[in-house]
Amino acid sequence: MATPQLLHAEPVQTAAGVTEVSSAARVAVMDVAAIDSLSALGVTLVGAPAKLYVDYLADVAAETPDMGTLFEPDLEALAAADPDLIIVGGRSVAQKDALAQVAPVIDMSIGPDVLADTRARLAAYGALFGKAGRAAELDADLDARLARLAEAGKDKGSGLVVLTNGPKMSAYGKGSRFGWIFDAAGLTEAAPGLKVDTHGAAISHEFIAEANPDWLFVIDRGAAVGDSGASAQATLDTPLVAGTRAWTSGQVVYLDPTPLYIAGGGYTAMTRAIDQLTEALSR
Repeated sequence: MATPQLLHAEPVQTAAGVTEVSSAARVAVMDVAAIDSLSALGVTLVGAPAKLYVDYLADVAAETPDMGTLFEPDLEALAAADPDLIIVGGRSVAQKDALAQVAPVIDMSIGPDVLADTRARLAAYGALFGKAGRAAELDADLDARLARLAEAGKDKGSGLVVLTNGPKMSAYGKGSRFGWIFDAAGLTEAAPGLKVDTHGAAISHEFIAEANPDWLFVIDRGAAVGDSGASAQATLDTPLVAGTRAWTSGQVVYLDPTPLYIAGGGYTAMTRAIDQLTEALSR
């Protein structure tokens, strides 16, 4: 499917503000969340990172020329692909200046207000690539899924979101990259006031026991990136965690880690996470 040529400069809402884009006929994308949403819209790319991690983008990875990695783009390959626009995001934005030697670059990073940015980026891509109708359909679908999640989460008590990385653990509260879970599901925070940080607040098993959440949502970073360290299940399987309300009630939810950790803010990543949360809270 060919990407339409812009007939005039298009103002695009980016993470850095409104930017004029004169052409998006040939776009290379160095951000998995952006590739996720563009794939849902049916936009083809002239370049992408070699590894996209998430299973539902396997065809995109196989069919799109390799432009290096998220952290180390291949500038020679990008120049050969001759894009007239390059999109970067959270893990690749540090390479923005280097990439600008090849073609104009826009930053479409996802900020802490993940749901709002998911929808804003979707609308921006729809306008930029002549897919506004499809973007509106996807936004309405997202709205319906969020309504089902809000209904499932009514009166379900408190939650704690924990990311494991081998034996290490961190927790995320409102205002953080995973804080949208509380807002969307209507759950209270079992541990309010956590430091808002990309890497979360470092915690221990004792911390989880003291927070004693009704629901424990777990994201296994090691599994997300293919590391071979201790699994989230092994890390959490201790007497302290086993004594929590979440554990004794069977309300420990291991969220699909790769879409959420790698592609968070992408349309499909978000719908998968929302549906998993809805299913868990509906049981």
